[in-house]
Parts: sequence; C-alpha cells; structure tokens
Amino acid sequence: MKILFSYSILVSMILLFSLQIKSQTLQTPLEKYNYEKLSTNEDVNSFVKEAADKNPKLKVEIIGQSVEGKNIPAVKISASTFGKDKSKIKVLIFAQQHGNEPSGKEGILLLLKDFAEGKIDNLLKRIDLILIPQMNPDGGDRDVRRNSRGMDLNRNHLILTEPETQSLHKLFNQYLPEVTVDVHQYFPLSEDWIKYRYYKNFDETIGSITNPNASVAIKDFTRNTFIPFAKKYLNKRGFSFFEYAPGGPPEIERIRLSTYDINDGRQSIGILNSFSLIIEGEHERTSVENIKHYAEGQYKAFEALLEFVYNNKDKIKSMVKTGREKLVNSKQGEKVAIRIEHVKDVESLSMPLRSVQTGKDTIVIVKEYHPADKILLEVEKPFGYLIPKADTNLTRLIKPHDLKCEKLSPKVSYKIEEYEIIKKNIEVVEEDSLLYPKVEKKIVDKINPDDYFFVPTKQLHSNMLVIGLEPQSTLGIVQYKNYKYLLEEGKSYPILRVIKK
Repeated sequence: MKILFSYSILVSMILLFSLQIKSQTLQTPLEKYNYEKLSTNEDVNSFVKEAADKNPKLKVEIIGQSVEGKNIPAVKISASTFGKDKSKIKVLIFAQQHGNEPSGKEGILLLLKDFAEGKIDNLLKRIDLILIPQMNPDGGDRDVRRNSRGMDLNRNHLILTEPETQSLHKLFNQYLPEVTVDVHQYFPLSEDWIKYRYYKNFDETIGSITNPNASVAIKDFTRNTFIPFAKKYLNKRGFSFFEYAPGGPPEIERIRLSTYDINDGRQSIGILNSFSLIIEGEHERTSVENIKHYAEGQYKAFEALLEFVYNNKDKIKSMVKTGREKLVNSKQGEKVAIRIEHVKDVESLSMPLRSVQTGKDTIVIVKEYHPADKILLEVEKPFGYLIPKADTNLTRLIKPHDLKCEKLSPKVSYKIEEYEIIKKNIEVVEEDSLLYPKVEKKIVDKINPDDYFFVPTKQLHSNMLVIGLEPQSTLGIVQYKNYKYLLEEGKSYPILRVIKK
C-alpha cells in the first residue's frame, strides 16, 4: 500500500512537472490559434515581447509606425551587443510588406521562438540577426496587399513616401547589414494560368539581385552557390523549390529571372552591394489555407539561409566590403546602366508545373525564357548632382536614403551640365509603357550654389543616385506620378550634373 501510494505521488509530480514545462514553452500566435487564424499586429507585438522576456539575447526595438500608427517591431538577436563584434556578419530578414502574404510573418515568429528558447544559439557565434515579422501591419490586419494609403510598399523603396518603408531604410542605414532578405508569397492560380491549364507549384522560390549595376561577384555567388544549396536543403526536408522566375504563362508572357527595378525591398538594398535576396513561398486561394505548411516552408528557407551564411561568413563579408568600397570610392565617368531589358541567353528552361485538371506534375519546356540582361542605355557617372532646395518634393529624398550632402568647394574647378527636355516620348520596355524623353545636354554658365544641395556620387548610394535621378532612366523617379512634373517639354530638367574638370 505504501509503495503504491509513493508511486502515485511520483506519477503526479512527473505530470505536474511536465505541465509546468509545457506552460513555459513558447507558442506563436498561429500555434495558439491552431493554424485557423492569422497573427494580428497586436499578436505580433505581444509575442516578440514575450520572446524577449524569455531570453536576454533578444532585444525588441520599435523601428516605426504604420500610417495608422501601429507599431512595427524589430527583434535584434545577438550573443553580445548587436553590431559591436565586427567579426560577425549582420543579417536582416523582413516580411509581410504585402499584407495578404502572411506566411513570412508566421515563419519569422517560428524562427524567433526557437531563438528565444535557445535552440539555435550556435548561429550567434558568427551572426547578429534582425527579424522584422510584419512591415505592413495595416494591410496585414485587413488581409490586403497595400498599406492603408493604398501604396504597394514593395514599389516604394526608391521614392520612400511611406512611413513603413522609411522605417526599414532608416534601420538598414543605421546598421548596414551585409545580408538582407525580403519575404513574400506568390499566388499560382491566376486566371491566365488556369486558362493555360498548368501552374507553378513550388513551396519556396529564392531570387538574387539582378540589376546589372550591382556586384557581379555577389550575384554569381548567390546564383551559383547559395541557390543550389538552398534547393538541396529544402528538398531534403520535404519542400519543393525553384529559382525565382516571375512572368508567364510560358509562350504567352516571357518568363524572366526577375526585374531590374530598384524600388523593391531586395533590389533597393542590393544596389548598395548587399547580399540581398527575395524568398517567396506559395499562396493558396485564401491567406489562412494551408498556412501551417507555408509558414514551416518559410522557416526552413530561413534556416537554410542562416546555415549558409554561418558557413560562408568571411566570403560574404569580404564580397560586400569590396562592393561597398567600390561605391564609396566610385569615379566620375564610370558607366551606369539606366535602361535594361531581359533577353535570352539559353535555348529553353525546363520548368516543373502542375496540371489544373489532374493535379499531376509535369515538365514544360519554356522557350521564351529571358534570364540575361541587355543594356539599352548607359550614362557616365557625374561627380555629383545638384538638387534644388526650393523643390521640397526632391529634397525629401535626401533624409530617408541617408544621402551625404556637401558644399561645392570653391578650390575645385567644375562644369555644370543640365538636360533640356526636347520631347516626352513613351516607349514599351519589359511590357511596360515608360517615359523615355528625348534630351539635349547643355552647359550651365552660372548657378548660385546656395540654391542647391550638392549630392556627391562618392557614397554608398552611388549607383542608386544615377539610376534614380537621370531623366532617361526607366527605373528612375520620373516614372512615378509624384515626379512626372520634372519632365516638361522645352524646359530644363531641374536636377543638374556636376562634372569635375
């Protein structure tokens, strides 16, 4: 009897201890909702605080607010003080710029949970990490793509009119992480693909920077080394993978490697010669459908990235350092591509697709695959640009991009160039109708330097400045309605080029 009584007490104590351990284990909001409801912004803010309270290596920083005033939290994770140990590599992962693409947010919260519980502390020996689960809380809570001002945040990284994108770039400029990842989802069952009778069915896709002005070494290393590693890593863990290849359906619309625009979360940071990626997972007809699988797929993609960065830290840091030094020490006269088109460089692409009717997988040979770039127009980089102080719409670009401004030195001889807008032409590039004005370059006899901000091209944003400010750039500010007034036939383009004699 006594033995039986003691045994009962022992069993009760074990059960009680197990319940206590279980109660101490973190659960993400998605897990608490049994995968039937998505995490709200309130849930995200509560969970990151709970995770940080559990582990002192996690520090929460509110980097900004949305249009509606909702907090955008970032979690800095470091074994010491974030960014203090210069031997480490800094990684930034941010998700849900598009509010109806929630799997990246949910995947980041799963990753954050594991860091909070100390399960992957070994990564912190070489990595300092920043996680931003939700860039668009207003859109996320409504399950819509855009923010509450109707702006697509992933098309706002050049003109930076929105508080959400401004917050991200302020954080980036503060810490200059070497590795950045922009996380999205793609919807495979659009009307065009249903008519085509086949559709993309990849759990995860990953794309590198593709603008031809970005570091060739970083682009080649990403495509030839990291992407094959990620594919093998994900396939081994039961997740399908294909390199990021937007466009299609095949032979109806070209399939390309990516875009060249520097207005999205990947290319805007990649043009600063960062190891910059897009990770894009699959999306069902509704945002919550199959969310467990999609969140876990995103988590595994992050896991692959962090393992790769951990093992290749020195090489990535070296490439980024070399690339950024080239920008900071750039020379007047260097060529910068401002009009680019995707073209073929291989005969075809074998793309696995799934039948709409049977649900079976097949291989489709894509003949209109355009992964290479053709430069349609280059310009010579000036010594710098003069931005008129009177145009506050232009000058407001300076602060969010953290652009360096100087005074023109009277000890140096310069000539000032201006463009006269002869005609506002429109040309079709990459299936888009874009402004491509006819211009004539002239020398300005005299200006008052006090009327302008001088922005030198010898800085980290060197190539971004040329791409963004040149009037004939198909990727520049003149393509946005906010700046179309800059192109007026018969008048001078107000941004001037400074040429050092």
